[in-house]
Amino acid sequence: MTPAQVARARETAPSPAPGEYLTELEMLFARLHPDEEGAVIDTAAIAAQVKAIVDELHPADIAHVLESLPLEARLLVWAQIGPDREGEVLLEVSDAVRETLLADMERSEIVAATHELDADEIADLAPDLPDDVVKEIVESQDVTDRAQLQAALSYPEGTVGSLMEFEVASIPEDVDCEAALQYLRKYDELPGQTDALFVVDHDNRVKGRLPLNTLLVTNPDVAVSGLYESEVATFVPESDADEVAQAFERYDLISAPVTDAQGRLIGRVTVDTVLEYVRDRQEQQELGKVGLREDEDLFASVFQSAKNRGPWLALNLCTAFIASRVVGLFEGSIAQLAALAALMPIVAGIGGNSGNQTTTLIVRALALGQVSMQNARRLLLKELGISTLNGVVWGGVLGIAAWALYRNVALGGVMALAMLLNLVVAALAGFFIPFVMDRFGRDPAVGSSVFLTFITDSMGFFIFLGLATIFLV
Repeated sequence: MTPAQVARARETAPSPAPGEYLTELEMLFARLHPDEEGAVIDTAAIAAQVKAIVDELHPADIAHVLESLPLEARLLVWAQIGPDREGEVLLEVSDAVRETLLADMERSEIVAATHELDADEIADLAPDLPDDVVKEIVESQDVTDRAQLQAALSYPEGTVGSLMEFEVASIPEDVDCEAALQYLRKYDELPGQTDALFVVDHDNRVKGRLPLNTLLVTNPDVAVSGLYESEVATFVPESDADEVAQAFERYDLISAPVTDAQGRLIGRVTVDTVLEYVRDRQEQQELGKVGLREDEDLFASVFQSAKNRGPWLALNLCTAFIASRVVGLFEGSIAQLAALAALMPIVAGIGGNSGNQTTTLIVRALALGQVSMQNARRLLLKELGISTLNGVVWGGVLGIAAWALYRNVALGGVMALAMLLNLVVAALAGFFIPFVMDRFGRDPAVGSSVFLTFITDSMGFFIFLGLATIFLV
């Protein structure tokens, strides 16, 4: 964190209720559009009041306000943010809102906004910037920052390198606690989330970690070599970010060193960065489950929003059409026994619910690395056993209900058997769909539901109506 950022962070504390500021800003913007014609609008006074409000807000709260305002009002607020804070705010806002803000900035303004950011923070913004702007930003850095920025930009998204910070507190292994404290005093402020110092040898290879609480309560003349913990979780820049997130959760880590192939310390990963990564992943998966390809601006134009949502609706339309044609194959049977039309959605719906349960468990197990070729068969047999048991129990219940409603024993039996078979199909689909998507490098949490629904609906209709055609019509 730069000195300017440290000073700014001390001046602006996070607000527990940023919505209050949003309401105040909306009232100010309402004055720009008075009900009375010919009313005098003091735009300078309104702008001054907006600036006064914004100057009191933490960058994260400003981001919340910007995301909650229509484009016109958003740009009015953005115009009142000082150049020294623009970079921090750009980091906090969503990708969709960031695009609207960057589109309103001159090239020189974008470059200036990055001057207060660290190399890893600039790398976070780089995917949303034109290549020539990124090149100019790199060239504007000093030698050390330029090397760090080029390194950060070289790591693919989803790796430890993309999450890594270069600001690290480390000490040599051959000093005592008094010298270690002297090393700490060279910092204006310790890097955030520093719970321990990384102990390195003369070649900067990581030897272990020395917790700060241990250092602070130990006599100054005690050697660091006898205090530090040699067992420390280390990562390389190419490590998968999901695996690192699991390690942070498993071992309750606050920070962890990142090393090169020779074990030399080059950076660190902190818990706040990992939590932000996990949150972003979850948001992407939630959007993907309903077919949104990207984080949509709440106030985006109708055309842009429709374009974002259209492909998913088209896919659902295709699967629904196929399912309808399955039903169409049995139009004669339905015409002869109208009860089939009333009962068939139950078979399909229960199958979809059961399949979703299986899919959710398998997706979670894949994400946590709990599924292997050795235990996959056992998991499959377990899910088939569960579906069979549920099919017998709830199929029987549904069969009795169908008999009670229509006084038709054969219909009740068909209903029970169709439920059992469709639950088995749902278990198979719920098990194999995530595996296939994972094998082809696709996120199994995104898109599994639409394929599962397609299979359980189509097969549910086919099984129920097919059995009804054989035994009832």
